[in-house]
Amino acid sequence: MAHRAGLDQQAVIQAAAELADSVGYEEVTLALLAGRLGIRTPTLYHYFDGLDGLKRQLALRGKRELGRVLGRAVMGRSGDEALEAMAIAYRAYAQEHSGLYRALQRAAARDDTAMLEADAEVVEIVLRVLAPLRLQRENAIHTVRLWRSLLHGFVSLELDGGFGLPQDIDETFLRLVVVMLQMVKEAQHHERTHFGAG
Repeated sequence: MAHRAGLDQQAVIQAAAELADSVGYEEVTLALLAGRLGIRTPTLYHYFDGLDGLKRQLALRGKRELGRVLGRAVMGRSGDEALEAMAIAYRAYAQEHSGLYRALQRAAARDDTAMLEADAEVVEIVLRVLAPLRLQRENAIHTVRLWRSLLHGFVSLELDGGFGLPQDIDETFLRLVVVMLQMVKEAQHHERTHFGAG
């Protein structure tokens, strides 16, 4: 079956990303996407291997976009300012692209080079921000994981409507950022105590 004129893989993925953000990642189907594009569902197999292939592409796009967003957020900043900017940018991305945010949580297969590289880029951005603390890599990776866990927990609850009490959610988030900054200082204290770094 011929491709629709002017339609390439990037255009299809863009349409799928917009669909995921509007109707929800879990609601995306090949039939729904085909309808959005005005093509027959089998035509999509020219661009990726079924629904799983589409969702891999969405995950890859989300990971790469998040990496760019975080990279821009920390540019020209350092220390607490960079960490705070990164947290705010992370939350903003999840709010603006809820479908892609859910998509990017997909773990990369061990042989999926593109996905592994996209994951590594996000981790390296955080590690560069933490670099002035001179943490040993193992300690730094634990800190990155904790950072991600706190942010993901908050934004996931927020996206799911999990904060039903009337208190201001932005204020709660700012308090979370303070906790995260304290966590980073604790990681540095742990480093000095256990490894003598100074």
